[in-house]
Amino acid sequence: ALAGTTVTGITQGITMADQWRVTSNFTFSSSGADIASNLSRVNTSGQGTLGTGMTESSGIFTFPSTGIYKVESTLTFLVGTATAWIFSVIKATTDNSSYNNVAGTFTGHSSGYYLNSHTSTLVDVTDTSNVKVKFHLDTDQGSSTVHANSAINYSFFTFTRLGDT
Repeated sequence: ALAGTTVTGITQGITMADQWRVTSNFTFSSSGADIASNLSRVNTSGQGTLGTGMTESSGIFTFPSTGIYKVESTLTFLVGTATAWIFSVIKATTDNSSYNNVAGTFTGHSSGYYLNSHTSTLVDVTDTSNVKVKFHLDTDQGSSTVHANSAINYSFFTFTRLGDT
């Protein structure tokens, strides 16, 4: 019934999808740490980005346009000694200043084991200058290591624009 009809102002499907990886191992302790360095957009052969993609500075991610975004954190850890739990957090701001925990995952095991955590949330980006996200880690005691690599997604973040806000 709509053959030959031109419709403007309607965007169908996902218009932005992007992944960033942690490129090298780092250790964090019970004092907590933002993931603020050694981040790179995925660039291994066969991987890609749809649309403009995110920008990143010191671990703070800026969205390319307004909309509803699915933000995901997938991290691999090597549990250190004396660690009972690891807390992976997605933090968001709506004023480009004060960050709140918007999603978190607890995971844990005895020392010497590899384990994964996956955390996700939806973020309503109403203003690209003020709405941003970052990723944070904490542990109950001791220290643990984020397992990372510059050529494969061991620890990475996925951003998908789902639609208009």
